[in-house]
Amino acid sequence: MARSLTSLASAAPAQVSRGGTADEELRAGLMAAVPTISPKYLYDSLGSSLFTAITLLPEYYPTRCEAEILREQASRIAYHVGRVESLIDLGAGDCVKAERLFPVLQPTRYVPIDISADYLNDAVARLRHAHPGLEIRALGRDFSHTFDLPESVPAENRLFFYPGSSIGNLSPDEALALLQRIHALCPGGGLLVGVDRVKPRGVLEPAYDDALGLTGAFNLNMLRHVNTLLGSNFRVEDWRHEARYNETESRVEMHLRAAADVLVKWPGGERHFARGQSIHTECSYKYTVDGFADLLRRAGFGKIQHWSDRRDWFSVFSARA
Repeated sequence: MARSLTSLASAAPAQVSRGGTADEELRAGLMAAVPTISPKYLYDSLGSSLFTAITLLPEYYPTRCEAEILREQASRIAYHVGRVESLIDLGAGDCVKAERLFPVLQPTRYVPIDISADYLNDAVARLRHAHPGLEIRALGRDFSHTFDLPESVPAENRLFFYPGSSIGNLSPDEALALLQRIHALCPGGGLLVGVDRVKPRGVLEPAYDDALGLTGAFNLNMLRHVNTLLGSNFRVEDWRHEARYNETESRVEMHLRAAADVLVKWPGGERHFARGQSIHTECSYKYTVDGFADLLRRAGFGKIQHWSDRRDWFSVFSARA
């Protein structure tokens, strides 16, 4: 899906296009030999709020590990990053992670980008109040396939910030393509990216299947979002959340598995799902330090540095274009 590039005014709700491209992508995924729904559809307003709650869970280590790195290595990160005119926050959500970097990076302008424009609007309203001297140019859009930036965001000294290991939602080939697009958009600038590391199954799987069931609710809420976008008739009660670590591919997979035989319909199409059949909704790839550094080099980045938490579970990479 390619959402339209929409400026978010501080006082007005964002209007984000939900055009035919989303319909086509959803239909194609549901009719594929292995049914899929892109993880970007996890993030409507409710999904974004649920994910924020997930980051507070004891099982969900990535947020705490990344926060530890950004807190304890802030001065070293700022030195490696250098001057920042525009801090461009990909998948900004509630903008809290980037906001913690404002004192050390001191950007002239902040450019949060998120597919959930309504959720981003709320965060931007808070930021404008808390940081009245900071220029904020928020964009409500999907950047997963292609994106550029408006002329109001100068090309000089751009720093792209992609936290939370969100890049792990992309296959290595897709991640490489995104990194190449970012590289092309920040000549002389750089990238700061959070990356989850390979670790034991016993640590990984509970982070995606917590005891309270918040991740299950997050995954199941996607079906309601798809109903809104596609006009389908998914019933949440017909499906079960499932998460498992695929060690061969170094990724955690999330699925929605049919609890009974079910016929799902949408305008112009339908599909029968047998009991036990699943829809693949998310992958979260895990990297070694050397593996991700190689990906950055292949995308054209140099001067690569990384910092890890005390358990070596997570890394933050800084790379220059």
